[in-house]
Amino acid sequence: MRRRRAPERKVIPDPVYRSELVARFINNLMWDGEKTKAQKIFYKAMELIAEKTGENPLDVFHKAIENVKPSVEVRSRRIGGANYQIPVEVRPKRQTSLAIKWIIRAARNRPGRRMYEKLAAEIIDAYKGTGNAVKTRENVHKMAEANRVFAHFRW
Repeated sequence: MRRRRAPERKVIPDPVYRSELVARFINNLMWDGEKTKAQKIFYKAMELIAEKTGENPLDVFHKAIENVKPSVEVRSRRIGGANYQIPVEVRPKRQTSLAIKWIIRAARNRPGRRMYEKLAAEIIDAYKGTGNAVKTRENVHKMAEANRVFAHFRW
């Protein structure tokens, strides 16, 4: 265990949209330190979103993230020799992190040719409230609801 909480690192906003959220998304999208490649994928996906929806792609992106953010999740806790899934509220920063990870995972698992096309499709689906990332959030919420009886074990 840590002696104290690790200091929070400042994320430098991305050069195009000047948004920290976009910069965090690109950093999560990146593989093997190839940030330029991740940026190209994200910006092409944003262009595709603008084409398909006819709306501001940044607004679509923000709404997609909001639609995927979970409000509760379950955490395992061992009590008296048994493991319980305890529903816990999710901190705002973790909500955003989970939403970003789920959208990227859902996009990677989509069938298709190019990553920017898959990413654009997943963001549009999340914006509409459909897609695998939103389904993941619904599953997490269902788990939390099913285990609501163990909420009194919260620490």
